[in-house]
Amino acid sequence: MYPNRLKGKNILITGAARGMGAANAEAFAAQGANVCLGDLDQAEAQKVADRINAVGNGKAIAVKMDVTKREDNASAVAATVEAFGSINVGLFNAGLNKPRFFMDIDEDNWDMIMNVNTKAMWLGMQETARQMIAQGPEGGPYKLINVGSIASKKPLVDVTVYCTSKYGCLALTECGALGLAEHNITVNGYAPGVVVTPLWEQLDKDLVEIGFKERAGQAYDDIVANNLVIKRVSYPEDITGTASFLASSDSDYMTGQMISVDGGWVTK
Repeated sequence: MYPNRLKGKNILITGAARGMGAANAEAFAAQGANVCLGDLDQAEAQKVADRINAVGNGKAIAVKMDVTKREDNASAVAATVEAFGSINVGLFNAGLNKPRFFMDIDEDNWDMIMNVNTKAMWLGMQETARQMIAQGPEGGPYKLINVGSIASKKPLVDVTVYCTSKYGCLALTECGALGLAEHNITVNGYAPGVVVTPLWEQLDKDLVEIGFKERAGQAYDDIVANNLVIKRVSYPEDITGTASFLASSDSDYMTGQMISVDGGWVTK
């Protein structure tokens, strides 16, 4: 960890109340950044902000945010600017999953996953970029960071809609890089595999419910045995280094990239 790597960076993180979002918020603040934690569960996000403020390196605020609403994305950006003076980085981490086999997908399942994982990312990118453009190119390179998935790069039989949404994250990253370069905004992302978070803990139960796995924990065991080069699942702390790199000046000459942080799954 570099104590001052992100000093002076003002960062908005969506889905920041728990899991990778919370871990990144704490890691960014430990490196000197100021962070705005956006989440539907503002009370939990505030607990993360309180932990950050108690340490006394970077500062933190928490805002209630429905990422599927444009006005909430705009309000979270405005809250970041009001608290810290500007915005330098947007990390679009909010996401969900609900597995279905292909012929069991219905409109509700499709709309729920696509709205949170893809539409919300587009809205967040657009509203954050709007503020960055208003701040002027001399303040950049500004950074937009999209959280993809192994499902951005590999089809998975039990989560068709999730794969579709995360392939969309990859497209938004590449197209956003092309569309925003003239404003001194870079767009990159990272693609985790199995990260032990509340999302994955629920997914483990859901896979048993739809009959894809026979017991709790089997999904973890099977993926480690059959898909990973590094023979263990990951934790949010395994992801924060890559996220910090993308938020920092070390990645200034990168754009349009989706970095795999998946224990080697994409290679198998």
